[in-house]
Amino acid sequence: MSANTKQQLLDSAEGLFAERGFYGVSIAAIAAAEGLTKQALLHHFGSKEKLYGEVLARISDRFDALAKEAVSLDADPVQRLKHYLLKIQQNPRVQPNQTTLLLREILDNKQRIDSAGTWYLGPFLNGLTDMVMAVPGWERASSAQALALVYQLLGAINYFNISGATLKAIVGAETYAELNQAFQPQLEQLITAGLATPPQT
Repeated sequence: MSANTKQQLLDSAEGLFAERGFYGVSIAAIAAAEGLTKQALLHHFGSKEKLYGEVLARISDRFDALAKEAVSLDADPVQRLKHYLLKIQQNPRVQPNQTTLLLREILDNKQRIDSAGTWYLGPFLNGLTDMVMAVPGWERASSAQALALVYQLLGAINYFNISGATLKAIVGAETYAELNQAFQPQLEQLITAGLATPPQT
């Protein structure tokens, strides 16, 4: 299988998993979307679980690339974290299925928790936690305290990104366009405010 063919298959699988969730997509459906037989797809990926793992691994790699970009652009820990989180907030414009799939992974994963061999999003959360703990004043915070802030910020980002279509229908296109413009500066303020009040140890 060529690299381009593999990426095309992963793109198709990512879209279907985002739309229907892990349990709502069959290997046969993914194969059919790409004009393949179920057997041909299994030959390349082994199982639906392995294919899903490759989709999540690719998302993890995207986050890793964004983190490296943030580190390379700014030595200041606060600006580095802001840069990274703002890139995550903007990323659905480039990868529209990513936010939906990640939220589905959290919501749909209950049946697979005990059998999941690899948590592909673990390094992403650990990296963000480390970035928070590198901010002056947060060095003595626990990992759990830093992760609590990370989760609050990711919650704001993902809630806004996932609700875009519905929100636009509720408030109208003009108000939504203004809201879209207002969200990023307010997110920056939220990050600044969160980092300005490190937890008491």
